[in-house]
Amino acid sequence: MLNESRTRLGVLGWGVVASALLTGLVWLLGQRLHGVALLPDQGASWYYWQLPDPTFWSRASAWTGYAAHQLVSWGLIHYAQTRVRRYTTGLHRLNVVALAANAGFIGLHAVQTQLFYDGLAQDVSIFSSQGSVVLLLVAVLLMENRRRGLVLTWSAPISEQVVGFVRRYHGYLFSWAAIYTFWYHPMESTSGHLIGFFYMFLLLVQSSLMFTTAHTNRWWTLTLELLVAVHGTLVAVMNSGPDGVWPMFLFGFVAIFVLTQMHGVGLGAAARWWIGGAFVVAALGVYSWRGFGRIDEVVRIPLIEYLLVGVLALLIWAGVRLAALVRS
Repeated sequence: MLNESRTRLGVLGWGVVASALLTGLVWLLGQRLHGVALLPDQGASWYYWQLPDPTFWSRASAWTGYAAHQLVSWGLIHYAQTRVRRYTTGLHRLNVVALAANAGFIGLHAVQTQLFYDGLAQDVSIFSSQGSVVLLLVAVLLMENRRRGLVLTWSAPISEQVVGFVRRYHGYLFSWAAIYTFWYHPMESTSGHLIGFFYMFLLLVQSSLMFTTAHTNRWWTLTLELLVAVHGTLVAVMNSGPDGVWPMFLFGFVAIFVLTQMHGVGLGAAARWWIGGAFVVAALGVYSWRGFGRIDEVVRIPLIEYLLVGVLALLIWAGVRLAALVRS
């Protein structure tokens, strides 16, 4: 185990700094990609940043890099669960290996982009990338249901068996969501890509810190949950302008924060009332300009995520029951 005193800024602080520096590197290398010829944009279901004529090597380089990254990550998680199994305030040697492995695969993807450009997007739907992150967020809501509740501290009647399953295996799911999304995109330097890569780098840092107290720091994990609101809102503004759907992402994800996430970090009742009131005032202010006929945008994302919590819980329960029947 490495002593925490060797990192005075703190593990999470260095993780944020490293993620910012890596994002800067993505921007710098992206300047070399401006000459890549791409097809015209074909709508919401079309991913713009892919080669018009992919080659065997452009596909193989992306899928091989992704597969290697994924298998190494899953192997480290399995090793941690079977060999480490105890939390520490500093870093286990395994965490250093995980951080170095993720850094190496980030470098590999940077080289792969420069040589072959394409990510996984050439072969899979754009909705699979977006859906992987949504599934991650839904799994967190399910996993934290007993601790902070699902809606205004009310806990959904989800069995401890289901919650225990998600807690035990969530690392594999979260690792897949982050790594799959990371390799889905070429390392382009648009504002949307840079915001997304910064977020992915933070998630890779989180996955590398398994069995440390930093990994379970409530303010840190809340920040990772909330960053999707920042990312979704900014990308929506960039893609559709100030009259686009950005309020749906901003108020939708912040609504989940108000209803669920802020109740798990020890905020007092007064602070939570102030936050909730500020949210309502801000939403009313925006939709007084935007038109109250569109205020249903605020509830779309929360309704989808809470519904998916129930669907995911039901599927896991059915899978666990089926496995038990097969064993018996």
